[in-house]
Amino acid sequence: MAKVISTLFISADGVAEIDPDWHFPYFDENMGRAVTEDYDTADVLLIGRETYDSFAGAWPGREAEGGDDASFAKQLGDLRKVVVSRQPREFSWRNSELIEGDLLDAVTALRADTDVSGILIPGSISVVQQLLAAGLVDELRLLVHPVAARKGRRLFDDGDAPYHLRVTATEVFPTGVIRVIYAPTGAPAPVGYDEVKEQVPAGK
Repeated sequence: MAKVISTLFISADGVAEIDPDWHFPYFDENMGRAVTEDYDTADVLLIGRETYDSFAGAWPGREAEGGDDASFAKQLGDLRKVVVSRQPREFSWRNSELIEGDLLDAVTALRADTDVSGILIPGSISVVQQLLAAGLVDELRLLVHPVAARKGRRLFDDGDAPYHLRVTATEVFPTGVIRVIYAPTGAPAPVGYDEVKEQVPAGK
């Protein structure tokens, strides 16, 4: 079954809606390597409408220009791109298609497709939120910036139940960015104060 991976730039206070003013000062070769590793896991990009429009407005032109980022731009162009949108769309960027039917049903079918090995969701906060709630995200790959953005859309909005996660990998970059890879996990056993009071620091 194909793995569904969400990759996001995020601030220390949980804002995943990127502001270039707090994002780009922390982008270095380490973050570039991490992004490359994420994209190398995928043969399908699952993208929300806004993220798609941003990508399609930039990367085809960068590929055509043949600059330093042309190779990555070509990699994006060559990938199959499945776009989540409630409205009919016409696509000029190659290998782009509109998702068919219900999002959860479509992702379930993609995961089961033997021709698909990895599904990457770059950005696309609302898509990630829906799939997290449905238990259809296998990994959250977060690049946590050392800044409290204080405004913008957060990944984890208000809800009825917590998401429990286990850490599968961490890395700290010289810029202060922390790369954390999480996988969803079950809730821990209930514990109250009586069970942990022996761990409370002793007074002096």
